[in-house]
Amino acid sequence: MLKSLIIVILIGVGLYFISKYSNGCSYNPDLRIDNKVVILTGGNTGIGKETVKDLVKRGAKVYMGCRSLEKAQKAIDDIKKETGVSDDNVVLLHLDLTSLSSIREFVDEFKKREYQLDILINNAGIMFAPYNITVDGFEQTIASNYLGHFLLTHLLADILLASAPSRIVTLSSLGHLFGTIDFDDFMGEKNKDWPFFHKGYAYPQSKLANILLAKELARRLDDTGVTSYAVHPGTVNTDLYRYSLPFQVAMFLASPFIKDTYHGARTSIYCAIEPGLEKNSGEYFSDCAATQPSAEARDVNVAKRLWDMSIDLVKLQPDEIHPKLR
Repeated sequence: MLKSLIIVILIGVGLYFISKYSNGCSYNPDLRIDNKVVILTGGNTGIGKETVKDLVKRGAKVYMGCRSLEKAQKAIDDIKKETGVSDDNVVLLHLDLTSLSSIREFVDEFKKREYQLDILINNAGIMFAPYNITVDGFEQTIASNYLGHFLLTHLLADILLASAPSRIVTLSSLGHLFGTIDFDDFMGEKNKDWPFFHKGYAYPQSKLANILLAKELARRLDDTGVTSYAVHPGTVNTDLYRYSLPFQVAMFLASPFIKDTYHGARTSIYCAIEPGLEKNSGEYFSDCAATQPSAEARDVNVAKRLWDMSIDLVKLQPDEIHPKLR
């Protein structure tokens, strides 16, 4: 009996500390960012929605770029109801990150409305998605998680630079540790029939690519006033797992001991608004602290090679590439 009681107590203590560790990090809840303009991709659910909610409460105007306008409008209605902000604080624009033309249309529409962009949060992403080729010939996970954000960031570089000091926050994942950049088969054609393609190949590669993007942006934009950060939000119970029923069940069972979306959004918010992070441009953050990513994520030559390949893939024209990014 005593032995069983001790085991129960030890398990309880262990789960307490796991839960405490999973609650993320602290940031200044009273910091205002009035009149700042933000773009966030995704935002209709999960970490993105929580990030939007937090930023509008601080006085920012947030443009949500979402593929499903119906779901996004419902999210906006929820955000306005919970925060009391006006229609002017949250703006919805259609954005399909798997479509190069949609990204260009989004940027054109945004630039018709705004002459300022203070924060770009490359938040949207998918996981466990089946192998599928987009209209532009890309594997959908690498398109949605990385290539779409690569093009979007390039097309917004001019307004980010004009608005400096400004920030770019790109969502990555601890899962990048299991990825590598396959320059010979970036779209996974050779591995598409692998049973674990989605989680063992496509997702880790896309999240590694995002760290390399954040670091290369920081290198090229050094001393411009535009800073760049990669973020691991932690293990969060979101609809990122919507393509995998087993993981949905696992996340439900583990939900008391992992981050909810409120805590999962904290590091993104921290990197977007915390004063004094300029010296940390290019770093990879987890729980509001800079930490070291994989060796490949720190490889400057890999970052440069990926950059050049990505420019060709998304068909960026020379006059579309800002001089600072060449």
